[in-house]
Amino acid sequence: MADRYARNAGAVFTLTYHLVWCPKYRRKVLAGRIEVRLRQLLAEVADEKGMTFHAMEIMPDHVHLFVESDPMLCVAEIVNRLKGRLSAMAWRRI
Repeated sequence: MADRYARNAGAVFTLTYHLVWCPKYRRKVLAGRIEVRLRQLLAEVADEKGMTFHAMEIMPDHVHLFVESDPMLCVAEIVNRLKGRLSAMAWRRI
């Protein structure tokens, strides 16, 4: 039961979010090398921001994440951090 909840200086919490997003026009581009690199980048961002992925499923046309995070990060900020890094890397050629 102690592992079920996380703690920080001011709270005991268990905040999990199911996030889903897809590429523009739902194009099937998330496969092969891109999928592998996408997993690496998501793991890097999660480590940097103290997030935990309980599940990650990358389909050719969309991404499912089950994320646990500290209450200091709102859902919009979590999504912005994840998608912002991925977008920047995509423009620099994944």
